[in-house]
Amino acid sequence: MATIRDVARAAGVSVATVSRVLNDNVRVKSETRARVKDAATRLDYTPNETARSLITSRTHALGVLLPDLYGEFFSEVLRGIDLRARRDGLHLLVSSSHANGDDLVGALRAMRGRIEGLIVMAPDVDTAVLVKAAGPGFPLVLLDPGVRAIGCDSISIDNAGGAVAAVTHLLELGHRLIAMIAGPTQNADARQRLEGWRKALAARGLKPDPAFVAAGDFTEPSGYSAVARLLALRPRPTAIFVANDYMAIGAMSALAQAGLRVPEDMAIVGFDDIAMARYLNPPLTTVHVDLLDLGARAVERLVDGKNGAALKRRHQVTPAMLVIRRSCGSERAGSEARSATPRARRSSS
Repeated sequence: MATIRDVARAAGVSVATVSRVLNDNVRVKSETRARVKDAATRLDYTPNETARSLITSRTHALGVLLPDLYGEFFSEVLRGIDLRARRDGLHLLVSSSHANGDDLVGALRAMRGRIEGLIVMAPDVDTAVLVKAAGPGFPLVLLDPGVRAIGCDSISIDNAGGAVAAVTHLLELGHRLIAMIAGPTQNADARQRLEGWRKALAARGLKPDPAFVAAGDFTEPSGYSAVARLLALRPRPTAIFVANDYMAIGAMSALAQAGLRVPEDMAIVGFDDIAMARYLNPPLTTVHVDLLDLGARAVERLVDGKNGAALKRRHQVTPAMLVIRRSCGSERAGSEARSATPRARRSSS
C-alpha cells in the first residue's frame, strides 16, 4: 500500500506539500497540485483518515442516532440525511435503538472524536441529558424531540396540524363517529397526533370519547388488533384516524377479514404517507411528511452551526399535508381539507 512518502517521492515534493494538496490548501501552485494528484492516482494512494483528522481536526463524518432502522419512515429520514451529507463530502456513523437518555449519552461518547456533529431522533426520550453532555460547542440537532430543546437546534413534524387536517376531512365527509388508533403514549409524535384528533372533534362541538381511542404501537399487528376493539363499540365508528400508515395497513387487513369494505363500511386515514400507501387497495388517504427534507434540513443546520458558531439556535417545524385518496370515500362537493399548509393535495390514485 502506497504511503504519503511514496507520493512525495513520485511527485518530487516534500511530504508537507503532499499533505497541503490533499487538504485543499490554497497555498500550493496549480502545477505542483496537479503533479501531486497525478502521483497519488498512479500509486492508488488512499489517505489515512485517522492521521489526517488529527492534523486537520476534521473527521468528515456525522453521527446519526435513530430509534429504529426498520421501515420506510426511518429509512427515508436516513436517506435524506445521507443525500445532503454527501454534498458536503461528509460520511455517516449510524446507530439505533437507544431507549433512554443514558443510552444516548453513551452513544455520543462512543462517537465523539470520530464525528463533527450529531443528529438525534428520540421522540420517546427526554434528551435534556444528551444536550448537557454534548456541551455548548458541539453541533447537535434534535429531530422530533419530545419537548422543546434548549441549547441546540431542533426540527419537529407538525403532528397536531396534520391530525387536525385528517379528522376535519372526515368530518366534512359527514362522519361524526370517528375513532382513533393511537401510537404509544410515551412517544411525542403519538401524543401530538392524538391531541390533533381531540382538537378537530372539539372544534365541531363533538366531545372526544376515550372509548373511541384504541392503543397501538406503530406496527401493523397493533393496528390489526385495535380494529376488533373498535368494532365491538356501540354505536360503532364509521371512520378511523390511524396515527401512522403501518397501523392503517393492519387495520385495513382486519376490516377486510371482518367482511367490511373500505371506505363503504369504514373510512380510513393514516399518517406519514409511506411509499406503500398509494399502492394499497383502496389507496390510503394519509398525511404526507417530507421525510427526505426533514433529514436534509438536519444536516444543513449542523453545517450552518459549524460554519457560524454565532448563529442563533432555532426550532423549525416541518409541515404536514393531507393527501386525499380513496380510503375515506369521495369528497363532498365544495369541501376542503385543511392541513398545516393551508391546502390538501389530491392524488390521482
